[in-house]
Amino acid sequence: MSDIAIKVEGLSKQYRIGKRAPYKTLRESLTGLATAPLRHLGLLTHPESAEGETSFWALKDVSFEIKKGEAVGIIGRNGAGKSTLLKILSRITEPTEGQIRIKGRVGSLLEVGTGFHPELTGRENVYLNGAILGMARGEIAKKFDEMVAFSEVEKFLDTPVKHYSSGMYMRLAFAVAAHLEPEILVVDEVLAVGDAQFQKKCLGKMGDVAKQGRTVLFVSHNMTAVQTLCQNAIMLAKGQVCNQGPVAPVIRSYMADMAPRDRDVNWAKPDDAPGTSALRIKRISITPEEAGDGNHGLLTMQSPVRVDTEFWSREPKAKLHITYHLLNDQGITVLTSGSPSAKRENGTYCATFTLPGNLLNSGGYFLKLLIVEDESRVVFQRDAIASFEVIEATAREKAYMGRELGVVQPPLVWNIWPANVSGQVRERNSQP
Repeated sequence: MSDIAIKVEGLSKQYRIGKRAPYKTLRESLTGLATAPLRHLGLLTHPESAEGETSFWALKDVSFEIKKGEAVGIIGRNGAGKSTLLKILSRITEPTEGQIRIKGRVGSLLEVGTGFHPELTGRENVYLNGAILGMARGEIAKKFDEMVAFSEVEKFLDTPVKHYSSGMYMRLAFAVAAHLEPEILVVDEVLAVGDAQFQKKCLGKMGDVAKQGRTVLFVSHNMTAVQTLCQNAIMLAKGQVCNQGPVAPVIRSYMADMAPRDRDVNWAKPDDAPGTSALRIKRISITPEEAGDGNHGLLTMQSPVRVDTEFWSREPKAKLHITYHLLNDQGITVLTSGSPSAKRENGTYCATFTLPGNLLNSGGYFLKLLIVEDESRVVFQRDAIASFEVIEATAREKAYMGRELGVVQPPLVWNIWPANVSGQVRERNSQP
């Protein structure tokens, strides 16, 4: 057990909704502590359970172990209980049931400015926050210049932090939490406050902390950051652990759960389907072309994306074709593609095309359908008739762990050679 940094057993947390929690007498509090083991075993009903309409379990019977030196990602949908878990581990919130064993000093960054006093200056808050973390004054002074340089708030160090922006708060708070060398570093999604450059610095610093053998717990919706920084992950859903283990398969499970449900849309009857009297759409299906590549149906940046369209042709004399506009989640048209225009006999047909892999950037995409007559006149259109999500499924070494800019992300080939030396063999690199 000496290599276990955090052990959580049967952890549960209940909150009340809509009513202010009443103050408890000392007797009620002591009674609650004494009966907690019986409630955990199910031998005694929780005193608030009768008011099920005004309470809910943010966490319910959560158990796991984290070894020393592990970097663990905590992932899940909004409301899954991630932040509640970190607050309990940081001793900010008490659990309703269960127990936690933590070996080592915990440094937490859960909310912007947690532990900062608004009337004190940035300099004073560094010493205050360090003292809260259990650091001696000399130890703080030794790291002081390094923390200030990392935070990039030198000019405002002697200004009361109540005048700081949220980004400045976060910079200084993260610098203190990361540089005072806690054995366990707990970080929530507060990095979203910072700009891209500072996010890169913070994630790099957390990577350094993990490499030094300290334990990191990292909550984020940025799956690229989680996969690059963490070896293992814990997935929460409705307050319970639904998956845990090596980071890659846990992230795949999370992304499959988050995948949009309109990648496969269909209509049973022609009269109910979108289209015209001459052509009606029966089904649109968006799948990875290489279904057997172990991606569990996920559309990754590397996988070709196949779009299948089944339709009913109902007027042989009509010369029609289908066109799709592909738009990203910012409404920018990425590309346009259309089927061959032709007159077709009555019946059911299937049209297909494939977007090559290593083309689209990560993010959400929508298909806009147009039915065109005589290659010139749009007779029907439907916005966002189907949609899909492209994810980045590969970790990146020493890179910005967020979404890169750009609609497309093709792996362009770069050639590098000495400009002042002729006849040299060119250095070739297939990655940007």
